[in-house]
Amino acid sequence: MTQTRILEQIGQLPIQERLDIIEGALRLIRQDLRRTGKPQRKQARKAQLAAAARALLPDYAAGGDLTAFTALDREDFHAEG
Repeated sequence: MTQTRILEQIGQLPIQERLDIIEGALRLIRQDLRRTGKPQRKQARKAQLAAAARALLPDYAAGGDLTAFTALDREDFHAEG
């Protein structure tokens, strides 16, 4: 059935039945988005983390001291006065 035909058929129904159909269709769309949305977000997050790891790889591969700034951990960085 085409979209045009579906809309024609729905247009012949009483308003309350049209609303019920719309609510049901929205419910189905939300369910689909919940199912398909989460894996996409996970994949996007995983891709972001992989890109960040690749960006930091030279820092780790260089053999430098990655804890050089930890000596500043106890200093107060807030302005006083």
